[in-house]
Amino acid sequence: MGASLRALRALVLLAGFYLLGVVLLAVLVCADVAAATWLAGAAAAKVLIVSVVLAIPIVRGLFMLRTPKGEPPPGVPVTEEHEPLLWRTVRDVAQQVGTRAPDEIVLIGGVNAAVGEDAALLGLRPGTRRLYIGLPLMAGLDEMQLRAVLAHEMGHYANFDTRLTPLIARGRAQLIRTVDHFHERADAKVAKERARQEKQAAKRIAKGKKAGEVDTRGQGAMYRGMARIYQAYGRFYLRATRTSARRQELAADLASARVAGRDAAASALREVNALAPAHEFYMDSYATLGVGAGLLPRPGQVFGGLSRLLDARAQELEGLRRELSDEPVTPYDSHPALAERVARIEALPDDGRAGQSARPSLELLSDADRALAALEQAVLSPEALAMERADWEDLVHRSMTLYVGRGAQEVREAAAAEGAGPGLAGLLDAVDADPAVRWRIADRFPKSEEAAAATGRTAREFARPTVRQALNQLVTVELTARGTARWQLSWSDSASLGYPDGGFEDRLTLALDAAVADRCDTEPLRKLVLAP
Repeated sequence: MGASLRALRALVLLAGFYLLGVVLLAVLVCADVAAATWLAGAAAAKVLIVSVVLAIPIVRGLFMLRTPKGEPPPGVPVTEEHEPLLWRTVRDVAQQVGTRAPDEIVLIGGVNAAVGEDAALLGLRPGTRRLYIGLPLMAGLDEMQLRAVLAHEMGHYANFDTRLTPLIARGRAQLIRTVDHFHERADAKVAKERARQEKQAAKRIAKGKKAGEVDTRGQGAMYRGMARIYQAYGRFYLRATRTSARRQELAADLASARVAGRDAAASALREVNALAPAHEFYMDSYATLGVGAGLLPRPGQVFGGLSRLLDARAQELEGLRRELSDEPVTPYDSHPALAERVARIEALPDDGRAGQSARPSLELLSDADRALAALEQAVLSPEALAMERADWEDLVHRSMTLYVGRGAQEVREAAAAEGAGPGLAGLLDAVDADPAVRWRIADRFPKSEEAAAATGRTAREFARPTVRQALNQLVTVELTARGTARWQLSWSDSASLGYPDGGFEDRLTLALDAAVADRCDTEPLRKLVLAP
């Protein structure tokens, strides 16, 4: 379908929203006329009031004249003077696709690339073109894969997709807004009726009478009925625009394969499929690990550390590259299933460009470290930017030490409740005085139903791992406080506690076993951990 026909369809769909509103208003007017003709004064007035109340959300939806503009992603605009190679690459790709290059390039913090255009007159007049490129995306792609991604985005420009987006977005926004208005009024009516009934029930209880249950069934039904009419049109609208949007994505994929090569285009999609969860995991488990301790990585490493994770977990990422979803994210997702997109590209004839050598795409930047640091200034909150910066090794150790210390607080409280002194030494003193205190402390932690029902020796066997874990937490706190052990960073696994050499970890295992044995012996643990 050509751009003109797609524009016409978008206009017809938008006009359908207005037509639906006019028809519903006409129905309400007819109901008012019929009521005035056939009903008595009070009944006619009630119908008029109801129709006016129902008409308000319709009219508000009809007169939402401006399309709400979403906030652009925060990022760093880069000029051709500062990033000449990146700009040259983008212009070259745009020329090969056969479209006008973007006017602005913005580096963002997601595993994504996107294009936008400030088109006017409902998308009929072109405007400023803007290209968004995620630095985490560049961290995981080579140059040819990035060219494939850029060609896909330039394909949207060439097909006038960005020009029609405001028109489609306007229809969606008006539908959502109108449905929300009806639901808000229905909820308000239910809340008002509930408050009335609760007040009435309180009065009856105050008089010593029995109060009935609050029943708001049927309240707001007319509002919800009107909302369902718009929701039905909304589903039709989304299905109609979805089909076109998915065709646009497939057409952009063809542009990607034509410019960068079949294999580069397919591998770029597979790589993005692996990069997205890897980036999310990295941000949760590494970049923001120290936030609770008031720490962030060194400047440039909040986003830049992703490269280290990708290098260390190459085998895991390979599995993600192969596992492609064969279903869209949602029934109305504008993108076809990823497996379908990759299959279509890989089914194209061999273009002889397999195995092209390419440099990492971050090398297209004049100074990647500087760009990564600048992105932090644009993306992070003022509170985050004010945090202390630390090397990765120091950040992991200090953060984990703090978190484990906080986690051990529950153990300290349980021990104190049984009369034990503070810390590991206090608990071991209490155990030496009364070994049974171990099981009483264990009783203060959550249990399974089976453990709660157990008695005698069976109960002790259930409690033993709990006591051992509690002791181990206090041991970890003690060892890190003394500098005997240190939390160690790993890019391929979770952070781990590093013990001194010489079999220390094996001796600690035996000492903990002795401390939780039936014939308790705390001396090995004291000598290993508490000795000066």
